[in-house]
Amino acid sequence: MNVTVKDVARVAGVSTATVSRALRGFQTVDPVIRAAVQQAAERLNYVGSPAAAALSTGRAGSIGVITPFVNRMAFQRMLSGIETAMRGTDMDLLLYCTGDPSDPHPVPPRKRLARRVEGFIVLSLAMHSPDVEEISKLNMPVASFGEHGPWGASVQLDDRAGAVVATEHLIGLGHTRIALIHGRDAHDPGVLEYQRHLGFNEAMARAGLPVDPTLVLPGDFTIAGGAYAMAQLLDGDRPPTAVFAFSDEMAYGAIRTMRERGLAPGSDVAVIGFDGHETSSLLDLTTITVPFEEIGATTARKLLEEIEGRSGETADVTVLPTQLTVRSSTLGGGATGNLVSSLRSG
Repeated sequence: MNVTVKDVARVAGVSTATVSRALRGFQTVDPVIRAAVQQAAERLNYVGSPAAAALSTGRAGSIGVITPFVNRMAFQRMLSGIETAMRGTDMDLLLYCTGDPSDPHPVPPRKRLARRVEGFIVLSLAMHSPDVEEISKLNMPVASFGEHGPWGASVQLDDRAGAVVATEHLIGLGHTRIALIHGRDAHDPGVLEYQRHLGFNEAMARAGLPVDPTLVLPGDFTIAGGAYAMAQLLDGDRPPTAVFAFSDEMAYGAIRTMRERGLAPGSDVAVIGFDGHETSSLLDLTTITVPFEEIGATTARKLLEEIEGRSGETADVTVLPTQLTVRSSTLGGGATGNLVSSLRSG
C-alpha cells in the first residue's frame, strides 16, 4: 500500500501542512510535534519525501557527481566504476553535467545540491573553474579526479609518464619527425592534458630531438578534430612520419584521413593514441591504456572515506599508472595480436 502524507498526518494527529513543514525541517514546528511526525513517518515507512528520509536517518543518502561530459567513452567508463563502488552502499548518485568547460554554461547550483547530497565527486574539471570554486565553498566532503583540489582526496593519472612512454615508443622505432595532436592550448597549465605535453617534450628533449611547432595541432578530443589536424599535417611542407594523439578518438580521425589518402597506418605514418578505447583494437591502434573504471571506483571510495571521517588529516593523492598496448598502427603490417607491453608508466 502506498503511504501518503495524509496517512502520516492521521497517525501523528496533525494537519498535512504540519507534516510537510516538520519533515522539511522548518524551525517553526514545535520540537515535540516534529518528533511525533518523524516517529509516525518511520512507523508507516513513509519514503515519499527525501527530506523525511534525511531527517529520520540524519543523512541525505546521495552523493553528487559533477562531470563535464556523459557521452564520451572515458566519462562513461569512470561513471561505471563509480556506480560499481557505490553499489554495496545505501547511497544514490545525483549526476550534474556541466558540458564542455570552455563553453558558456550555468554553474552547478551549489546550495541546492548541498541539501541533497553528503559529498561530491568532481571529474576532470580544472580547479580554477567556477564550477569547482562554487563546490569548494560548501566545505563538504569532496573527492576529485584530475588536479588536486582544496580538499583532502584526489585521484590522478600519471599522464606525464604515459606520454613519455608513448613518445619513446615512436622514437624507439626510428621516428624523429613526430607530430602531436592535442586537445587544447599546449601552453596553458590549467588544461588537464598539460602533463601529457610535458611528457612529450621531455621524451623528445631526452632523445635530442626538436619539437617542430608546425607539427603541434589541436584536435579538440574528437574524431572530426583529429581528421582535420591530420589533413593539415599531411598538407604541410614536411609531413611527419609519426603522430601521437592525446586521445584514441583523435587518433581514429587521423587514421581516417590517412586512409582517404591511400596511406597505411604503421607502414606510411605511425599513429599512437591515448585512452585504451574499447574499439581501439578494431583499428589495430597502438594506445596508452587508461584504467577508467578503476579511476571512478577509487574516487568513489575516497569520497566515502571522507564522508565517514576515515581519510585522515593529510592530503590524500592516489596516482594510477597507464600501460602501453602495442598494435600495428605503429609497427605496420598485420595485426600484432594485441600485444601488451610490460612497460608501465608508474
